[in-house]
Formats: sequence, structure tokens, C-alpha cells
Amino acid sequence: MKDGIHPAYYQAKVTCNCGNEFVTGSTKKEIHVEICSKCHPFYTGQQKATQARGRVEQFNRKYGLKSE
Repeated sequence: MKDGIHPAYYQAKVTCNCGNEFVTGSTKKEIHVEICSKCHPFYTGQQKATQARGRVEQFNRKYGLKSE
């Protein structure tokens, strides 16, 4: 590796708007994010399954497929 061309690598503290904090590696010392795995609807199980089911049914109707 050449000297002086690589950025400094830090143990970065990541802070979410929900208050969750964790540590990761980055070239920045602090990172602020709007959404994380603790508050994202997909990971918390709050995502509405009815929306996904509606899309599948619409696809099946469009292409003439029979739903099981």
C-alpha cells in the first residue's frame, strides 16, 4: 500500500433518529441516519402484508394466472 493516499479509518458511532446507537467502521467519526433496522417497518414486522398480497393478485389478474 502506498503511504498517504488512504483515508483514515475510524470506529464510527452511528445514531438514528429513533435513538438507536451502534458502532461500525467508517472514514467518518460520526454518522447520523434517519432510519435503522430497529425502526424500519420491514425489520420490525409492521409492514402491511395486505399491500403485497394486493400486488400479487393484480399481477395474476393481468396475466390470467390462477391463484392458489
